[in-house]
This record gives sequence, C-alpha cells and structure tokens, in this order.
Amino acid sequence: MTVYKYDGAGNDFVVIDGRGTDVGICRKGEFIRTICDRKSGLRAADGRIGADGLMILDAPEAAADGLRPDFRMEYFNSDGSGGMMCGNGGRCIAAFADRLGIRPDGGILLFEAPDGLHTASITGRSGDTLTVCLKMLDVKELIRYDDGCFLDTGTRHFVCFRPDVSQIDVEKDGARLRHDARFAPQGANVNFVSPQKDLTIAVRTFEKGVEAETLACGTGITASAIASYAQGVPPTECSGDGSVCYAVRALRDRLSVRFRPSVHLAETAGDDSRSTPTGLRNGPVASEVYLTGPATFIGTEEL
Repeated sequence: MTVYKYDGAGNDFVVIDGRGTDVGICRKGEFIRTICDRKSGLRAADGRIGADGLMILDAPEAAADGLRPDFRMEYFNSDGSGGMMCGNGGRCIAAFADRLGIRPDGGILLFEAPDGLHTASITGRSGDTLTVCLKMLDVKELIRYDDGCFLDTGTRHFVCFRPDVSQIDVEKDGARLRHDARFAPQGANVNFVSPQKDLTIAVRTFEKGVEAETLACGTGITASAIASYAQGVPPTECSGDGSVCYAVRALRDRLSVRFRPSVHLAETAGDDSRSTPTGLRNGPVASEVYLTGPATFIGTEEL
C-alpha cells in the first residue's frame, strides 16, 4: 500500500487513496495508533515520525440535495478517534485530490467531510506547497463564559484569551480545560489567543485526540478568529460586503480566516455587561467562512 504524507501549517497527516482499494484496516484504531505513533510510527521523507492524524480519500456518496461530490474525506485523530472535521486536514486532502488529478471544471472541489459538504480551491502553487482556500460550515452557536468562548467549527473548541500565549503552559492548562465539566462528555479542543499590535492574532492549540499541543489546528484557528470578533478584537481587515478577515499566527505558519458575522454577533461584540454564560443563537453567528493556508506534499512511503 502506498501512503502519502502531507503537512498543513505544521499539522502532519498520513493520507491514503481509498478509491477502488480495500483500506478497511486503515480505519482500525490499532493501525492508526501504530502508524501515527511519534516514537515508532511511519518515518516520512522529512524525518518526522508518526503523524497528527490519518485521512482516507474515498469515493463520494450522493448528497441529500442531489449534488455529486468529487470525493469523500474520512479523518481520524492519532488515537484512532474520528467523526470530526479537521481544517488543516481538509486543505491537505484537497491538495492530495489535486495531485491525484481530481480537478473539476471551474477549479472548485466539492467534498464530503464528517461535518458535511465543503468546497476548496487552489489559489497558489509553489513547488510541493499549495495554498488552499477551504470553505468551512456556518457556525450556528457561540457561548461566552467569563474565561472564554465555546463554539463548534466542525470540531468543538473552547477559546481563551491571554495577554501573551508564549507564556502559557499549553500542555497543563489545555489538558485541564479539555476535560472541563462544561464540555463533557465529548470534551473540547482548547485554543489560547493573544491579539497582536499589528492586528493579527497569535494562537496555540491543545488538541483532544492527540492529547498534546500541535503546531496548528485549522478548525481551532477558525474558532479563534470568530471568538476574537465576538470579544471585540479588531479584525485585520474589513470588506465592503460586510465580511471581516483575521490574519492568524500559528506556531509555524500564518493563515487567514474570512467570514461574515451575523448582525447579532456584531451588536454584542465586546459587550462586557453580558451574563455568564451567554448563548448567541440568532441564526448562524458566522457564515461564508473561509480558511486559507498552506498544504505541503512531503512524500510517499510503501507499507
């Protein structure tokens, strides 16, 4: 079996073409944990051992609205758990589809993911690195607490604001909040965010399923941008169509998140008089959400 290795802003993934091939073993927890193990797992061409997750590109199923996706994305964390979306993984699997020659008319890929249908487009090419713009699903709810915001961007996230994320013990504080009773029983990924003077935001993430800090998290970066708007953090830029954009600094790369905030979210942004917790549920709190960043092909290995 040929497996591919991709990197999305520091998140690394084992990716497998499951079309017309029996890849059932690749969905088993023991296989996933073995290949993703950071000490003894797959050694890629760049020397990294293991991975943050495993993805399978498979044949699509007809969507409920009659659309025919170009492919289906299956995503698994390194511990074998699945059923959630991965933003950096979504960009990487779109780049993988492009490498496999899946290039629809108009250049916009449509694919199924665990949380629904997504589109992706290649907006830049530089050697083995593609810049991918991934459309995320609308965010339908944001709950604000005294110590942060909870929202679901395809994966559940709790976003905490801190003066300087470089001073955070992410492993300790992230593990504690990841298991907080408010988010039981599923738990939540935890993002620590610091607004910067240059109108960017710095983000560090503790990921459940990996149970450690990762170099980046696409759904977490998306959640951090939307939560930043809800907290009154000025966006990097505003557009005449009502959308806003946040430039985000992950530990290694920069990404951007563009979205259209709801009127309700805009009216309550930065409101310090709110009660705790406050749920914003007046339709989607953020729509037309796009995550843009790099997806790099590392190489192939034979198993």
